[in-house]
Amino acid sequence: MESWSVEQVCNWLKQRNLGELVPKFREEEISGAALLALNDRMVQQLVKKIGHQAVLMDLIKKYQQQKSGLESFTYCCETASQKFPEVISGKNLKSFFARHKMLQWTSSYVLPDFPYDVRCILAEKKCPDHSMRIRIIEFLQADMTKYLEGSLYPNSQQYNIVVNALLQAYPFLDEDGNGFLLWKRALKDRFKYVRRPIEDDEQVLRNKCKFGHRRGQSRKSSFAENTLDDVQGPVEEEPAHLKGNAVDLHIKWLNREYMKTQRNWEEVENRMNATIEIRRKMISDKAPLKDILRLFPFLRCPYQLFREFQLLTHMDIYKKTVEILEIYSENILSLYVVRNNPINIMLQENLKQHTEEDVLKYMKMTAACLLLPEVFGDDSSLFAAVNKEVKAVTPVLEVKNPFNVNSCEFALYIEREELAQLNDCTMALAALVAAFHVFDIPCPKRIHRTLNFLESLVFEVRNPASLP
Repeated sequence: MESWSVEQVCNWLKQRNLGELVPKFREEEISGAALLALNDRMVQQLVKKIGHQAVLMDLIKKYQQQKSGLESFTYCCETASQKFPEVISGKNLKSFFARHKMLQWTSSYVLPDFPYDVRCILAEKKCPDHSMRIRIIEFLQADMTKYLEGSLYPNSQQYNIVVNALLQAYPFLDEDGNGFLLWKRALKDRFKYVRRPIEDDEQVLRNKCKFGHRRGQSRKSSFAENTLDDVQGPVEEEPAHLKGNAVDLHIKWLNREYMKTQRNWEEVENRMNATIEIRRKMISDKAPLKDILRLFPFLRCPYQLFREFQLLTHMDIYKKTVEILEIYSENILSLYVVRNNPINIMLQENLKQHTEEDVLKYMKMTAACLLLPEVFGDDSSLFAAVNKEVKAVTPVLEVKNPFNVNSCEFALYIEREELAQLNDCTMALAALVAAFHVFDIPCPKRIHRTLNFLESLVFEVRNPASLP
């Protein structure tokens, strides 16, 4: 399997009823060697459906188990005895073989044995102090260098695997949910520190030339390298004004501020502005939504979602949605196609119980919002789940008791998980339209006409779509 080409891997997927994955594997150029090097994080990134993720990982693990027979054992022992003769003894042979095989930079990587004082601290499940963190990083760096045969240039995948193994073994090191980024950055910095004394080494200069470094210039520290690599792999370079350490601090501050009851919204906007380029890069590269929200939790707040939309499109989505519902609600409710719809019937029953003009207007706008897919003949389950469970993975509204002024609830769901609570139908509709653009989610065909109508009005196109 290691020697398979991309096309051979694609044929292998088709034979195992995983043909849906073929386009993505071709796009990412997944050969046989790359397939066997995939870890859990990479599989989640490549494959969206959980069932396909489980099947793919199971197939990879089974192949690796079959491969680890007597022939592999003999070969590894012979190779190891040549490279590390002092390690091979009767007592250490079994443990050395396991260690040597595991350290082939795959998802099966295992951590080395830390020194006694480090093990004691980790056994207490306490976050280590600064000096102990340095000890851990130094030991990991030395261990990686040993199995890279002396190389001081690990790739992003190798950093990811080592840090993942550390946090899986010691979950308490994942401080505030940002531990992965912090430990990876520290490990990278350690390698940079070790490389400094050999800046003029001939091999180093050749490597710099190979990867585009120009003599007399230093490459800018990239937050995309330190953060986006954790999800997507390496990117080229960051904007000139963006420094890795600074953006790490922005993300940490945003996560702390999100947990507060009283938030400094002005500072939130400033820091969201400072990090928008890396955020857009993650989204355009199809990073998992949960990773994006973990780094930028304020995207769960409706008005920050609207603000992100405005930064991208220069349009006030909330203001436009208010105008759309005020202008079109009466026309929508008068259409014959919705006359016998359960939502319209529910509306008429509730209208009889109220006389306040504001309440009546609110109810009509809510009904018009929920009836839009029916007007265009679209699938309403991909638009809003009214008093039902959300089943769609694309952005969809969950609506409970829509015409009860005191107990109505609106929420935006993406990938069947709640993203945000919303105050009313106007905010809900604005959030739904904004979510498709902000998170770069393709519009399902079965709801396309409804969203096309809304977007043509929001973006003020010359010939906007009209009601049928």
